[in-house]
Amino acid sequence: MVEELIRGLAAEVGVELPPVRVSGGDPVLPSVFRVGTAAAVAVGAATAAAAALKGSGSRAAVDVREAAIAFLDERHFRIDGAAVDLWAPLSGDYRTADGWVRLHCNFDHHRDAVLTALRLPIGTGRDAVERACAGRTAVEVEEAVTAAGGCAAAMRDRAGWREHPQSRAVAASPLVHLTRIGESGAPRAGAPESGAPRAGTPKTGTPRTGAPRGEGGRVLDGVRVLDLTRVIAGPVATRTLAAHGAQVLRVGARHLPEVPGPVIGTAFGKRSCHLDLRTPAGSAALRDLVAEADVLVQSYRPGALEALGFGSRTLAGIRPGIVCVDVSAYGRQGPWAGRRGFDSLVQMVSGIAREGGDGSRPHPLPAQVLDHATGHLAAFGAMAALLRRSIEGGSWRVELSLARTARWLDGLGRVGGAATPEPDVTGMIEEMDSAFGRLTYLRPPGTVDGVSPYWSSPPPERGEHPPAWW
Repeated sequence: MVEELIRGLAAEVGVELPPVRVSGGDPVLPSVFRVGTAAAVAVGAATAAAAALKGSGSRAAVDVREAAIAFLDERHFRIDGAAVDLWAPLSGDYRTADGWVRLHCNFDHHRDAVLTALRLPIGTGRDAVERACAGRTAVEVEEAVTAAGGCAAAMRDRAGWREHPQSRAVAASPLVHLTRIGESGAPRAGAPESGAPRAGTPKTGTPRTGAPRGEGGRVLDGVRVLDLTRVIAGPVATRTLAAHGAQVLRVGARHLPEVPGPVIGTAFGKRSCHLDLRTPAGSAALRDLVAEADVLVQSYRPGALEALGFGSRTLAGIRPGIVCVDVSAYGRQGPWAGRRGFDSLVQMVSGIAREGGDGSRPHPLPAQVLDHATGHLAAFGAMAALLRRSIEGGSWRVELSLARTARWLDGLGRVGGAATPEPDVTGMIEEMDSAFGRLTYLRPPGTVDGVSPYWSSPPPERGEHPPAWW
């Protein structure tokens, strides 16, 4: 099943991938959903794309158990032996007059939007929020919080979500939507027919139309990736590219809030700079970085980065041959296209949280499956675009959404795994020193020619580096 699904993804984005050796099977994690299968497909597709970029004869392998365990990343991440907080005090599920609603309050401005929507004073505690939600319907809370600029999701059943206009809009899009941006970066005469790395690609002056640069080493050595993402899905995508050797520069800003644990745990192998894109200086600095980049991954809400002057066509004009990867909650089409969202909220609206239990209260997936699957699929999409670029030239756009990944997971069917015990993580735990202390983390899954991907540096401190390539 996993091998067939990976072949289907390859056909969907128009690339040829080597066979993937798959070991193990579902169930791995306690869920009725085929979480292990989804993990193995997402990880396996990214690993196979890396093998294809490495060149003819390379082989990929993925173990279902290891792929699923990798989706538990946040749960096993430690700083000096201590677990990190993943949820703010007001984040969570609340009973309403007709069901349940989930509030996402990990960022202070989202928390304040929730309180404003519920007509509660800033600083109100959880008990008062519970009482306020209990007197309203779930959709009333969802709509009020959304209108106030916050993040909320009413628990729906599968059938109800399938009839929702946003669900229909999501269903019309491929899981990994790869399209060409205009005609920039046309292939040069004698462009290679495979993804084998080629040395000597110039840093400036000509479009990046070839395969990854560099001699030897990891497959993405020399590939430059700009990371304009936050939370989990986007950072997992760029962290995966870093594990295969890419130079990843995360572009954040001092005024943008972060959740401390995940921002550290997803930053292995990257550098970090700060730019305020609202200012002329910040915008100019990003343009300079884009001019020498291969890939840009962003998770701004649809239209937000365009409003700052960095839409995909503009990016392709700055750097012909660039690969733009867009990750969103609900996609670019439909009435919810601009809505804020996170993994736990998409699980609620799509029926996953309801079906995971007995329907009486939300029962989420045993991991942030939508985030991690979308992240690995985004890395796959980026590498598939690099493969297409190496043969056809051009600039490329890759689009994914958590809601589309949720629909895909739902379509994989069910497994009798609700009572599955937590998996043994022996053999997947590694440690590394950092500026934050001794870090314990799960190693990246999958192998190319028997070699595991790895991160060559610990997470940096926020804004530690200048906005420049190295």
